[in-house]
Amino acid sequence: MKINAFCQSCGMPLSTEEIKGTEENGAKNNDYCRYCYQDGAFKNPKMNLDEMKDKVQNKMEKMKLPSYMIQKAVTILPALKRWKSKQI
Repeated sequence: MKINAFCQSCGMPLSTEEIKGTEENGAKNNDYCRYCYQDGAFKNPKMNLDEMKDKVQNKMEKMKLPSYMIQKAVTILPALKRWKSKQI
């Protein structure tokens, strides 16, 4: 199964409706996962890119994923919608 959508905050695959975040009205958000975005807002709005990199790396290491996968996931973060607009 090919996954076309990824959370535009953490990079998690949005492979099911259950993993998607929600808007204030309960509608699913197609850009963000439920771990990053709920009820129309980021769960941790003050988080910066470096903090997200650390969070993603730590979570993937706990899952015992290969280091090349972790590095790829961390490397892609700056290109995601949430972080792209904050780069100068």
